[in-house]
Amino acid sequence: MNQLDSLVDPTRRALLKAGLGGGILFAAPSVAFAAPAGFDQWRDNFRARALAKGISDATWTRVMARIEPDMTVFRQMQKQPEFHEQIWQYINRRASDWRIINGREALKKHEALFTRIEQDFGVERGTLLALWGVESAYGDPLVQQNHMRPIFPALAALAWNEPRRRTYWETELINALKIVDRGWGTPEEMRGSWAGAMGHTQWMPEVWLNVGMDYDKDGRVSPFGKPDDALGSSARYLLNRGKYHRGEHWGYEVRSSGGSSSGSRTYAAWASAGVTRADGKPFPQPNASAQMWVPVAGGPSFLLGPNFYSVKSYNPSMNYALAICHLGDRILGAPPFINPFPGSERALTLPEVQELQTRLTKAGFDTGGNDGRVGNDTMKAVRDYQTKMGLLPADGYGGLKVLARLRQGN
Repeated sequence: MNQLDSLVDPTRRALLKAGLGGGILFAAPSVAFAAPAGFDQWRDNFRARALAKGISDATWTRVMARIEPDMTVFRQMQKQPEFHEQIWQYINRRASDWRIINGREALKKHEALFTRIEQDFGVERGTLLALWGVESAYGDPLVQQNHMRPIFPALAALAWNEPRRRTYWETELINALKIVDRGWGTPEEMRGSWAGAMGHTQWMPEVWLNVGMDYDKDGRVSPFGKPDDALGSSARYLLNRGKYHRGEHWGYEVRSSGGSSSGSRTYAAWASAGVTRADGKPFPQPNASAQMWVPVAGGPSFLLGPNFYSVKSYNPSMNYALAICHLGDRILGAPPFINPFPGSERALTLPEVQELQTRLTKAGFDTGGNDGRVGNDTMKAVRDYQTKMGLLPADGYGGLKVLARLRQGN
């Protein structure tokens, strides 16, 4: 199985505020080093601070009494794989055939849940499906098994020995202990990223405590198991913190006849200025407002409404927001963008990605499997193959050109 696309995304607001936005958010569990000198003393001192914050002695003993710090988190922080993607590559990997197909299956399975969320919060199902697919592959349990680690040893290591953000990590460790104290999760099931992000939507403990809701009414707020709490909480986040507009679409790919493209105007005003939808359809809400965005000169143009920026509040990246919004549309049946990005390739189909992975593996480049998901393992295999074969740029993007070269053999 491959690591997920979200592994190379800045995933949670808390991480970005902590200055860790470029890192991996899942990592395969590793054998921790022995606790260096000083950890036991720190743990004993930290106990008093945790109990002063309301953590029960029983929870402290259960979680922290014999804990060893997961020192591999520091290697994760310092040695992040870097893949510099163009925007079309970024979108192709996230709005992938695998995610579209599995997003539609997830919708069939949970249609009643998405209908209820739309009624309660007004957030489009496509947006939530895309967030869920990018953040945790629709809650795939293999993600928990293969790409997440116990968060308490990780947070304990960071709280003890990460000097730049020690107060932040101590606070998140206490927040995680509060989750156990409230009965919302057990130490055994609380697995996540090296930085402590957990569950279907990869939220930090602080976010679960302050934004999470018991949407399935089972008496606890859980990021695991049924997706109800995670998706309901995410919808509430988009509505309350992202100022989501009920009943509005995020925006549209457009064509423009030129002229001024700055500022916010109504769709009707944009239409009067010669801006039309790329698919030729009318704007369904002419009095709603939007702003023009052209990510790359010569590529597709977009009118972006408030709900695009609501998604951006979830992760402050324009590329991330566009990928989420586009993936949501694709899951619900929309086509790819009509005007291509300069120099772009179409995204590989699911069988093509699986063929790419199979051929790379046979050539001696480990992709971690051939399930059709493209994450860090596959990207590293592609980059190593490009480097060996002299294919430039060696950017780790496994597209049509790389597949064609693999088909030629060595």
